[in-house]
Amino acid sequence: MKFRNFKMVSYVIYGRGSFNQLDEILAPHRKGDAPMIFLVDHFFEKGAATGDGKPLINRIPLRGKDKVIFADVTYEPKTTQVDKLAKQLKDEFGTVSGVIGIGGGSTLDLAKAVSLMMNNPGSSADYQGWDLVKQAGVYKAGIPTLSGTGAEVSRTTVLTGPTRKLGMNSDFTPFDQIVLDPELAANAPVNQRFYTGMDCYIHCIESLQGTYLNEFSKSYGEKALELCREVFVTKDHWDTESDDKLMMASYAGGMSIAYSQVGVAHAVSYGLSYLLGTKHGIGNCIVMNHLEPYYPEGVAEFKKMVEKNNIDIPVGICKGLTDEQFDTMINVSLGMKPLWENALGRDWEKIMTREKLRALYEKL
Repeated sequence: MKFRNFKMVSYVIYGRGSFNQLDEILAPHRKGDAPMIFLVDHFFEKGAATGDGKPLINRIPLRGKDKVIFADVTYEPKTTQVDKLAKQLKDEFGTVSGVIGIGGGSTLDLAKAVSLMMNNPGSSADYQGWDLVKQAGVYKAGIPTLSGTGAEVSRTTVLTGPTRKLGMNSDFTPFDQIVLDPELAANAPVNQRFYTGMDCYIHCIESLQGTYLNEFSKSYGEKALELCREVFVTKDHWDTESDDKLMMASYAGGMSIAYSQVGVAHAVSYGLSYLLGTKHGIGNCIVMNHLEPYYPEGVAEFKKMVEKNNIDIPVGICKGLTDEQFDTMINVSLGMKPLWENALGRDWEKIMTREKLRALYEKL
């Protein structure tokens, strides 16, 4: 048996107010007058504040030619968006000292992808898959303002390309630095916070019940699941402790799947995202609602959390789709082979037939 040699994030800082140390963290990585590029979730463009009441954009430590670019993440990152940003930066600056992603999972993935494309030829679509990236990107740091996706620790950057939704999975993809400051998540919209938190919960269920499970993944997955339950099941209100716990649940959940895999919910939601543009967190929730045959206990607990937190999960989103559209989703989903193998074992193709997957999509 061959074991994975797992590339991790190089540096991690955690704590309320740790964002204030960003200037000194970045200083050693500045190369001459080449700028740091701050890719910031457009949620903060209108002056949205963090836990200390100050607008986040006023707290970014700009120096010299540094630039803030607000990333429109209304839809999840596309390869065309990555290529356009990388070209824009090359045209304007030639090279940059680094790319700093500040936002939710989509913004963090965008930052990772742009960093890689500063130093790799062609289109980001050329690198969708496993271990296709050949050159390290420029320095990159990730600063989550939403907790749950695990994008801060993953070795992928999930992109929708011309033919599929698939990540740039490689040892060059993880961040060089992450800043985990729960204060930054203080004003997250309630529904979005829940959907993203459920992404973490679903990571844990899929990892802990998967065939790829090992003690490394299990240790992180069990802790992340415990923290998710404390936040969404045990607690009866949201407070600063909730943000603290969910940020660490996201980190641990990301570490768990990094050495195993996700499963049915993610594989199916990738099809929704590719065809309908459904965002990742909400897509997972829509699918999880119907996965009792695969994760009976997890789905029962998930439904309790939805009810307790007064969240509406959309229904009927596949109503009226054509055969061709269903086929597109099925092709994207069945292309996620490692996810299906983790969920159902090596004979997964005999279990998850096109007909069975079509019936599942029709329920959503």
